[in-house]
Amino acid sequence: MIALITGASSGIGEATARLLAREPGTELILVARREERLKALASELGCATAIAADLTDEDAPARIAAVVEAEHGGLDLLVNNAGAAWRAPFAEGGWDNVRRHMQLDFDAQVRVTEALLPLVRRNAPSAIVNVSSTAGRVARDGTGAYSAAKFALAGWTDALHFEEAPHGVHVGLVLPGFVSTEGFPQRELTDRLLTRWIVSTPERVAEAIVDAGPGGRAERYVPRPYWIAAALRVCAPRLVRRVLGGRAAGLLATQTRTGEARR
Repeated sequence: MIALITGASSGIGEATARLLAREPGTELILVARREERLKALASELGCATAIAADLTDEDAPARIAAVVEAEHGGLDLLVNNAGAAWRAPFAEGGWDNVRRHMQLDFDAQVRVTEALLPLVRRNAPSAIVNVSSTAGRVARDGTGAYSAAKFALAGWTDALHFEEAPHGVHVGLVLPGFVSTEGFPQRELTDRLLTRWIVSTPERVAEAIVDAGPGGRAERYVPRPYWIAAALRVCAPRLVRRVLGGRAAGLLATQTRTGEARR
């Protein structure tokens, strides 16, 4: 299998690369901004090509596609995992915060997919996995810009599934909730017995990516019970607003109150 993973230098992307590398005969293409870390991981795994790229650069998708074409000739699995979050209420972050979320968390995924789709079709049956977020189904205060991009990614994924199925390309969606990474260890949640269960690991998300890619699943929430919040958002929106606007919101908000979350 030939698999390309964006945002591969740490967190979910790195865990996915390690998981896929266990399969005999796997060829990996790892894409991320941090060249030194990316090359170190590629060297460690021994079956990987490293491409250092900022996906918001105009020439990044074409440059990535050229390397895949020249060195591999096709692609069995594309994992669109790269993303970032900058928390801010709309009145403070404004359009500029929405723009930068859309640029990386949605536009970049679409542009990379456009560039690589001929190579994915060439190797059909093949798969594309888009890593959205539970925030792509249920929004909270201060994360509207992030949710906007992730909602867009989820909606586009559904449409792409129908369009590519006749070409033998399965399109899956993964929606993680809180994930403990080196940048965001989620200690405020993991230190409390009541909230510990809602935090997952990059390794669990990597397993979900495999389920939604080669495994053929339509979508996976991580942790799995998060689907309940998405279902309630449709069936009982007023209840969800009351819960997320109350005491629970204050606890969850501490996880991304300042700084940048990136994968």
